[in-house]
Amino acid sequence: MSPSPPAVPPASPAAVEMERVLTQVAYLSVRARQHERLVVMAGVPLDRAAVAMLRQIAEHDPLRPGELAQVLAVQASHVTRQVQRLQKDGYVTRVADPDDSRARRIRLTPLGEDAVARLGDAGARGMQLVLADWSPCELRQLADLFHRMVDVFLAHPLDEGSVSDAGATTPAA
Repeated sequence: MSPSPPAVPPASPAAVEMERVLTQVAYLSVRARQHERLVVMAGVPLDRAAVAMLRQIAEHDPLRPGELAQVLAVQASHVTRQVQRLQKDGYVTRVADPDDSRARRIRLTPLGEDAVARLGDAGARGMQLVLADWSPCELRQLADLFHRMVDVFLAHPLDEGSVSDAGATTPAA
């Protein structure tokens, strides 16, 4: 018989509200209409998957395709197809892996770096426009709290094999 998982206390009203609001923010930030505005402002004709991929490559440059799939939480075949498209369009290139001569890593080209910079600038300008009525102090506080939240999420990932909200464990794949 395996040991019982630790008891998980019920979520506080504040945690319930944060989860609800973050879900809504996540939805609003990635919906198609928002993406269309972003790529028009940036002048970068890419679909949502390509934008997400370019941003992750920029963040973790260079990455093996399998690492990129893991970071994006998608199937490796999705990464392969998208990378082929991005490479054909000149946004990424494949380079030798210094740790394994048989493997390749994906790196941004100058065109890819420019696209990521333009997307980041357009996103920041859009954020500034939407939050124009917020004080600089409120904006700084929100940014600090988001950074803190990301750090906590990274330090305590709830992945497969972890305790679920019902107190049962989920099997690792």
